[in-house]
Amino acid sequence: MEIERIVLYHVVMKLREDFETSFGKTVDRHCIVFRVDSSDGLTGWGEAPVDDEPLYSWETVDTTLYVYREFIIPILMKNPRLNHPSEYLDRVKRIRGYRIAKAGLEFALWDLYSKQLKQPLYKVLGGVKNEIESGVSIGVIGDMNRLLRLIGYYLEHNYKRIKIKIAPSWDIEPVKIIRREYGDIPLQVDANAAYTLEHVSVFKELDRYGLLMIEQPLSYEDLYEHSILQDMIKTPICLDESIKNLYDVKAGYKLGSYRVINVKPARVGGLTETLKINEFAEKNSIPIWIGGMLETGIGRAFQVAAATLSSIKYPNDISESTRYYEEDIVEPPWCFTKPGILKPLEKPGIGVEVVYDRLLRYSRKIYEYTLHTR
Repeated sequence: MEIERIVLYHVVMKLREDFETSFGKTVDRHCIVFRVDSSDGLTGWGEAPVDDEPLYSWETVDTTLYVYREFIIPILMKNPRLNHPSEYLDRVKRIRGYRIAKAGLEFALWDLYSKQLKQPLYKVLGGVKNEIESGVSIGVIGDMNRLLRLIGYYLEHNYKRIKIKIAPSWDIEPVKIIRREYGDIPLQVDANAAYTLEHVSVFKELDRYGLLMIEQPLSYEDLYEHSILQDMIKTPICLDESIKNLYDVKAGYKLGSYRVINVKPARVGGLTETLKINEFAEKNSIPIWIGGMLETGIGRAFQVAAATLSSIKYPNDISESTRYYEEDIVEPPWCFTKPGILKPLEKPGIGVEVVYDRLLRYSRKIYEYTLHTR
């Protein structure tokens, strides 16, 4: 493929409901949408789910725009020809970090590459499932009656697993009441790194409630202390923020830091790294599932494709489009094809079409770069 043009859209979309975790509340979801036009007339789309503040990640809209303007675009201008999306990562590997930023363009290249092959993205990735199970993630509500109503709503709408966010003072009691009200439903909790080893009594108490897993209980940079905690409790620990690449997966496996991995393709640097993690997980019988970062329908398409891989063993945090947004920027919107099930689309690439007037409506700024001149 030969890149002619790259366009970056700073998109801001209002969530249907505020989404609160241990590190903050999200009302308006920021991201960078990538458009890549090739010399053969095809267009690939990607998304970097960065925010305007360095809360979940230190990467933000501003850092993403900076690294593209000053480094990535100049590198690609020297040679806009690529045979495979992984070549792009080889060219920019001397730029340390910025994994979410790099992933946004890599996604668009995978979409473009799949369209050139005239195959659905999930098949190009080697996906083995044509249906994926969806779970739902509920933020820190702080209101027990509202939490129970929400869980009832999502169970009625056939989500295959319920996950609630927890934080100190909002942990044991909601789990206890959920079990009392809804029995043995598939249930897990996500701490978003809100605890320390001094809170071990909380996790030992949570052991009593048959949770599928406890997600990222300790520091977002930690592997070692998670291994200590995992030895002290029966419930599987699932790592999220601590897993930034395959090296973290391998180190955590040797340390015994986890029994499950949440892979967010954007967080680990894109689909190339996701494929490497899946291969290691398959060889070592490590169950993984695909997480989300409040993506639009563009980013959600890459989650769906990744969720077809062989090591996916749990329901994924991939909801219908209407879970977060009144109006998505793609058609068709992501909807269940049967109760709690999303299907990868069979059209070439990501399968959905970007509705351009909606994209422009939600774009705060647009940055265009021409790479190819005849």
